[in-house]
Amino acid sequence: MREDELRNLIRRSPWLIRALDVVRDCGPPDAWIGAGAIRDLVWSERYGDGFDPSLVRDVDVVFLDAADLSRDNDDRATERLVAAWSEPPWEAKNQAAVHTWYPAKFGGGPVAALRTVADAVATWPEYATAVAVRLDTYDRIRVCAPHGLDDLLDGVWRRNPTRVSPEISRQRLARYRPAERWPGVRVVT
Repeated sequence: MREDELRNLIRRSPWLIRALDVVRDCGPPDAWIGAGAIRDLVWSERYGDGFDPSLVRDVDVVFLDAADLSRDNDDRATERLVAAWSEPPWEAKNQAAVHTWYPAKFGGGPVAALRTVADAVATWPEYATAVAVRLDTYDRIRVCAPHGLDDLLDGVWRRNPTRVSPEISRQRLARYRPAERWPGVRVVT
């Protein structure tokens, strides 16, 4: 099962397990770690020189709080995480608020309000980064991967067309340079 492959990679990273523990214990309710930190772990272990947490640009923590769509809610969640463990570059984002800022930041027309974390994860820029994980109360690793795990685990950079235009995808590809960072990763345009 592909989820077990991902869980095994996560379990071998004390840094990520600690981050997941902090998010579960200090983050907002139903918080998950997703996107680049998960991709970096998997691709660095499978296609690079091993995972180095100091190279993680940010640790995306996603949650859903329809009662408070303010930027202050994101800031408070981030501050709680930093207070618990200052090392990771935490960035908490309330996915229930995405529709309030997305068009202004990325262009395009209005986007629908997101109702679940899975709905949010399904819109992320590449299929390989459209993955989030969390620890439950029994220390089991839960996986949210609306598009599956094949691109992440098989090293495929492919645009998720749900919200990302070809132009934005090209910009992200130029910024992240996945085939250079992780030899063996295949870019599908």
